[in-house]
Amino acid sequence: MADGGSAVAAAVFPAAQSSVVPDPGAFFHQRLLSSPLPTNSFFQNFVLGDGDQPEYIHPYLVKSSGSALSLCYPSCFTSSQFIYQPFAGDLTLSSDGGGTSRHVVSAFDDLSVTLDLPPSLRFFLIRGSPYITCAATAAEGGAATALSLSSVHAIVGVSSDPSGNRHRVLLNSSQTFLLYSSSSLTFYQVSATEIRSAEGFDGVIRIAYLPDPRHEPVLDRFSSCYPVSGGAAITCPFCVRYRWEKEGSGDLLLLAHPLQLRLLSGDEGGGASVLSDFTYRSLDGDLVGVVGSEWLLKTDPIRVAWHSTRGVAEDGRQEVIAALCKDAGELLKPIATTSSYFFGKAAARAARLALIAEEVSFPEVIPAVASFLKENISPWLDGTFSGNGLLYEPKWGGVVTMQGAADSGADFGFGIYNDHHYHLGYFLYAIAVLSKLEPTWGRRYAPQAYAMVEDFMNQSRSFQGASCTKLRCFDLWKLHSWAGGLTAFSDGRNQESTSEAVNAYYAAALMGLSYGDVELAAAGARLAALEIRSAAAWWHVREEERIYEVDFRRENRIVGIVWSNKRDSCLWFAPTEWKECRLGIQVLPLLPITELLFMDEGFARELVNWASPALEREGVGEGWKGFVYALQGIYDKETALSRTRGLTIFDDGNSLTNMLWWLHSRD
Repeated sequence: MADGGSAVAAAVFPAAQSSVVPDPGAFFHQRLLSSPLPTNSFFQNFVLGDGDQPEYIHPYLVKSSGSALSLCYPSCFTSSQFIYQPFAGDLTLSSDGGGTSRHVVSAFDDLSVTLDLPPSLRFFLIRGSPYITCAATAAEGGAATALSLSSVHAIVGVSSDPSGNRHRVLLNSSQTFLLYSSSSLTFYQVSATEIRSAEGFDGVIRIAYLPDPRHEPVLDRFSSCYPVSGGAAITCPFCVRYRWEKEGSGDLLLLAHPLQLRLLSGDEGGGASVLSDFTYRSLDGDLVGVVGSEWLLKTDPIRVAWHSTRGVAEDGRQEVIAALCKDAGELLKPIATTSSYFFGKAAARAARLALIAEEVSFPEVIPAVASFLKENISPWLDGTFSGNGLLYEPKWGGVVTMQGAADSGADFGFGIYNDHHYHLGYFLYAIAVLSKLEPTWGRRYAPQAYAMVEDFMNQSRSFQGASCTKLRCFDLWKLHSWAGGLTAFSDGRNQESTSEAVNAYYAAALMGLSYGDVELAAAGARLAALEIRSAAAWWHVREEERIYEVDFRRENRIVGIVWSNKRDSCLWFAPTEWKECRLGIQVLPLLPITELLFMDEGFARELVNWASPALEREGVGEGWKGFVYALQGIYDKETALSRTRGLTIFDDGNSLTNMLWWLHSRD
């Protein structure tokens, strides 16, 4: 049931008349508008605002403006607080007659986007390609147009081989670009910063930056085979399969980022082979050459379970039960907030109490928890919740809130597709637990529950009848989620809390367990496993890892926000110095799957030692202290227990019961 294509979200929730979402028709080709469109994609900047913000399509920053496309092989600026790659128009390709017309997205998939630039250029932008590929065609009934190459740098030399098919462009920035053309081209210099073709061109051009002279024979060898699209599918258990459609002759050369390299399987996948000495620099670590039009990535399986692995220690059971009775006894009033995020957290917090009661064999409180969940969640699902509710937004295709459909800032931007996996993940966790406790209630609200799953976990891109886009938040190339929605950012997509992303897919897997849906349980587990691997790769900063520069990794043990083109030590709501918040936002909510997110005891110790001095700062919230103590409990249970017992306030998705459950179930 997780595969989508049933248009369940559109059928279940009332249609929204949103006043805040942008018009997708401004940039997407008309034939794409009849199907749900991506709202957190790697090319999102190309279809928002004026469409002229750059996107990081590894290894290049790419920017389209008017009828020209600029590429940049970026330098990396690093400090102790952030890392980013500034854009500079190293090379800009355009053709005669384009004027100020805007580009059109004529095709897209998991691994590529096709941009058409008037009047005659089509760019196949493939993620991880060392080449930028452009097909130039003569206008219908007209002659082929001349091409222009310009730069923000001075062009100090252009040389071509005797055939006119291979060209070397030297810039005064000490950069060298190679240009391959499918037919002969002759360039002449127009100015210090521009060269033009002496004749019209009808064919394919490939441009590649040359980072090392030793790479030149490799780029020459693979220049004739170019990809035009690429799909990714989560197929066999805990595997992702990439397939690219290619044209030209020979084998396909692409680049893999560090996590892809770790997961790349030599057992299957079209015989992909690694060129370990062929590398490009990247914000995400070195990109390494891989030859093959099909890859298979395999990650370690994870076990999705309702309860902790070891169970609550016998000597802690009574303390947990005492806290459980107190916390469950306070579930007397309805959840006060109308915010979808905070409401979901409060519901999931209550659901935790029922599962902890099961784990410590104290079922007496479970009926009260179940009653509380039914009374609070049901109105969201049946449309009777006062002040907010769930709607289906048809322009882009997805579930939004009533408040979000009228105000782009409401519900943390949920109406413009921010944070969908976060908000819905909390709801799904509570729904999964309640459906486990009361299957009759679960069956009654199954359509609404599956509509929420479909919003961010639809597994296919069917252009016939799907009501939500494929994997709204999860990026099958980067192997983690994005949260930024329909907002153009100069640094691209972003995600702050990996742990809340893990919670979303974990909650979907639990919902699969509660409904007996093996397919959904497996889909959630696979995405959670990949999100966990990505958190360790890019959010958890280990000094021995060399992905980030020394200035950044010396001062940071965890990244605040990962952007497509930036790493930030601050949070949306907290400055760099509030390290306890940075730790906490990568831990909450505290769940059985947190064991897998922080399996490395040594790193947990480093992280706590790094964050602990911040706890002495005046005004530190006790809720954030709790998450520092939770990680401390991995290696120093008794000290963590003592400090937790002194807390009087907990995060709104956490509780004393949950903290004690966690600590008493550590080894």
